[in-house]
Amino acid sequence: LSCPCLSSQLLEKVTQPPGDVILTQGQTATLNCTFTTTDSNPYLFWYKQEVNSYPKFILTRSRYSADNSPEFLKDSSVPLMIQDLHVCDSAVYYCALRPTVTGNHQLTKWEVELSINNNNFST
Repeated sequence: LSCPCLSSQLLEKVTQPPGDVILTQGQTATLNCTFTTTDSNPYLFWYKQEVNSYPKFILTRSRYSADNSPEFLKDSSVPLMIQDLHVCDSAVYYCALRPTVTGNHQLTKWEVELSINNNNFST
């Protein structure tokens, strides 16, 4: 017995490089996220979750977003760039894909933790 719903759901995935990102205040972070989907109009979301808080929406991209980067359609990629990092940027960042083709509203997600070190030490 085959289940067409299950097989199409397996084609929906997001990928980020493994491991945590540790940077210093003032640097730029680029968090990469690529996706695979059978959806002709995929929606990709980024969320930020600080310690003891809930995930907060940062941005979304879809095939018809006016502000897409060239990577979205060419490489199925939505990198998140955070410039001039501060300690308050330390959080878990989620890259999530909405598989609208399957009608399933569950998000396929991947996460990366970004830690910012304060390079200002006082003596």
